[in-house]
Amino acid sequence: MTTDSVIAPEETDPELRKLYDGFASAGLIPLWTEIGNLMPLTPQPEAVPHIWPWETLLPLARRAGDLVPVGRGGERRAIALANPGLPGRPYATPNLWAAIQYLGPREVAPAHRHSQGAFRFILEGQGVWTVVNGDAVEMRPGDLLLTPSMHWHGHHHVGDAPMVWLDGLDIPLVHRLDAGFFEFGEDGVSDRSTPSRSRNERLWGHPGLRPISAPESPNSPLMAYRWADTDDALTAQLELEDEGHPGVLEPGHAGIRFTNPATGRDALASLRTEMHRLRPGTATATRRTVGSSVWQVFRGSGTVTLDGQVTEVSEGDLIAVPSWCALTIAADTRLDLFTFNDAPLYEALNLHRTETTGSTTA
Repeated sequence: MTTDSVIAPEETDPELRKLYDGFASAGLIPLWTEIGNLMPLTPQPEAVPHIWPWETLLPLARRAGDLVPVGRGGERRAIALANPGLPGRPYATPNLWAAIQYLGPREVAPAHRHSQGAFRFILEGQGVWTVVNGDAVEMRPGDLLLTPSMHWHGHHHVGDAPMVWLDGLDIPLVHRLDAGFFEFGEDGVSDRSTPSRSRNERLWGHPGLRPISAPESPNSPLMAYRWADTDDALTAQLELEDEGHPGVLEPGHAGIRFTNPATGRDALASLRTEMHRLRPGTATATRRTVGSSVWQVFRGSGTVTLDGQVTEVSEGDLIAVPSWCALTIAADTRLDLFTFNDAPLYEALNLHRTETTGSTTA
């Protein structure tokens, strides 16, 4: 083992220098030289606030559609967001993987399954069905589709125009925990049918009604959360606000969380998924949260302020918000945003914390 010390390189006292060299040779590091890094006064994330404009992402995805096939091996035409603060890693934040997936007409993404939990949030296109554990689920703009851990899934496209969506997974977390497994399925998908309503929706898609025959599970047994229902829920909150009744998160700001109908907890065990709507001219309070998030503009335009830096955003733009980054969102038009985050992990460990400041009017 080398005797070159990496501990307190500025130390000049010969006896301490000898002690530190001894620590280094023995594979030891004393707390007193590292406490500032190990126990900072506030979170010091490596990831940085960053925005990926849709006008940049979509042309690159289309070009990949022309040049890169979908099939066994590469599996998916998914293009990951790489945070500039995490160089060389295809991670949006230390715990969150986000990617744009592009599927062309008549293409099939073969079946596989993995330990990582996943979802799809659909931006544009039609004619694609994802087959989850043999159940064909239609994919439409504004829908949230789930693929919980170790569920078989593949996609087939019967339409005439490409479909593009946001993929979200807990890949970085599973990787760091050394908990990842991956299995190849059949080369295509097990079911080429195109039902308007999947079997899991027929069983679980009834508000407030749980099938007695079905067991509880840590991930949602409902694979599709439809935009029509999400839109209705957000609209109702703002209507109630107009009538003087409670329901919104803050003035002009409606929000819903996608939950597991069997438990009431988050739809996926390790990821929280939500949809937000802001009235035109509304701004959120400024919030800092322990844990990271990714936001995507689904409809509308406005601005996001990340640690004091203001940036205009519009449909499709993706935003990475690191831990303890101050976030404010303001709407120019009606603004609908999808977001996912790693809050369930921090809540389970009793590490979650939020600080809210500022006004809620633009």
